[in-house]
Amino acid sequence: FFFQAEDGIRVQPRSRGLGDVYKRQIYIRNLPYKISADELYDIFGKFGSIRQIRKGTVGHTRGSAFVVYEDVYDAKNAVDHLNGFNVGGRYLVVLYYQQSRTEKKVETQAAPQKDIESLKQKYHCQSFI
Repeated sequence: FFFQAEDGIRVQPRSRGLGDVYKRQIYIRNLPYKISADELYDIFGKFGSIRQIRKGTVGHTRGSAFVVYEDVYDAKNAVDHLNGFNVGGRYLVVLYYQQSRTEKKVETQAAPQKDIESLKQKYHCQSFI
C-alpha cells in the first residue's frame, strides 16, 4: 500500500513501530476501589477494541488500571474523553503509559536500598533500628 506524492515518488505510509505500541497503552488513576472488570470494559470499550485490562488490586496499585487498545487512535480517543470523567463520585485521571517514568521510579526506589547495604558493610552493622 503506497501513496503517490506530488513529485511522483511513491511513499509507503509509516508503519506502526514499537513507539506506537506504547501509545496504545493508557494508565488510569483514581478509580473507585470496588469497580469491577466488567464495568471497566463497559467504560473503556466504548472507545474501541480492547486487547487487555490490568486492574490494581493491592496496596499502592488499588484504584489504578492499565488498558491496552488494539489501535492507537482508540487510545487517544479514550484519553481525550475520559480524563476528568466522573465514575462513582471520583474523577478519573487518564494518561498515556510512559515506560521511561516507570523505569525511573524503579531506579529511584532501588537506590536507597543500595545505600543502606553499603552503610551496613562500611560500619559492620547487621540491621538498623
